[in-house]
Amino acid sequence: MKINQLAKQADVPAKTIRYYEEIGLLKPAERADNGYRIYREADVHTLLFIRRCRDLQISLEDIKTMIAAQVDDSAPCTNVDNIIKQQLERVRVARDELNKLEQSLTMLANSCKRNKVSECGILHKLTGE
Repeated sequence: MKINQLAKQADVPAKTIRYYEEIGLLKPAERADNGYRIYREADVHTLLFIRRCRDLQISLEDIKTMIAAQVDDSAPCTNVDNIIKQQLERVRVARDELNKLEQSLTMLANSCKRNKVSECGILHKLTGE
């Protein structure tokens, strides 16, 4: 199949497919006599895998590691397990940071009971007054 067909099946822009080839996430496509890239069904599955990993905000480098791990079905999946555990930890840290941010913004939002900028509690707190 051509790149536009692959892009449609995997719901990924053609530009992204070329980029993934360039950085080694996707095997370089074979070329037809006219120079067009020719893709296989396996490329659809690889792109869907990459897209699902990106939806989980897994880094491209980690995705590359996970794709490489799939070469040997009998190999231990320790690297894959560690990638997912580390991503889970990053998500937990981000969630905690967002909770703190929400608390700070809530406190600020509740600190202004005046109708004048000169008496605005939010501005006074942000300027350190």
